[in-house]
Amino acid sequence: MTIKVIIVDDQAMVRAGFAALLAAQSDIDVVGDAADGRQGVALSRSAHPDVVLMDVRMPEMDGLEAARQILDPSPASRGGPYPGIAHRPKVLMLTTFDVDDYVYEALRAGASGFLLKDAPPADLISAVRVVAAGEALLAPSVTRRLIADFAKRPAPRRRSGTARPGGLTPRETEVLELIARGLSNQEIADRLILAEQTVKTHVGRVLAKLNLRDRAQAVIFAYESGLVTPGEG
Repeated sequence: MTIKVIIVDDQAMVRAGFAALLAAQSDIDVVGDAADGRQGVALSRSAHPDVVLMDVRMPEMDGLEAARQILDPSPASRGGPYPGIAHRPKVLMLTTFDVDDYVYEALRAGASGFLLKDAPPADLISAVRVVAAGEALLAPSVTRRLIADFAKRPAPRRRSGTARPGGLTPRETEVLELIARGLSNQEIADRLILAEQTVKTHVGRVLAKLNLRDRAQAVIFAYESGLVTPGEG
């Protein structure tokens, strides 16, 4: 199955370099590029990509607002091309600086990943495949930054001892808490003494019950709902 990609960046050389790198892969097809967020939104609605590589800082419309418009599930915002959540593209945010303050907002906007522009070529190729497959590219460093951000905010009201979000089972709630700590499926499996495939099943059920797109949104949900708080665990 070929992954259709568009590249949205205000630097022509960056677009050309990424396009050449990705187009050389047999399973990736670069179907267009755009120089700013506004053009990127329009191109996404016409080209129906699987993955949008989106620069954070651009003129006319920045990558955060473009991601919000592309990923907004309301019919008025999407202009009709995405009849359901599974048909909307995944957005992989790109930035020059790992100290960007936009990580949290990018994930809140629905982005499935965050990657530095100076990452090795193999990392970019892998990132496209990961988010196209429906996974989140959420590195431990990004998880730590999210936790640090939440630590600065007023603590949300904690759930009661018996209430579980979205009708999750006790085991699914445990899995969600560990996702929020940045643990991988294998690490969760080791912690709970489960098979990794069993953990994958639990993760899938958590996302489905809570209507979340991926692990990135699961992390945000866990902290915003008060299921976990920074410093625990």
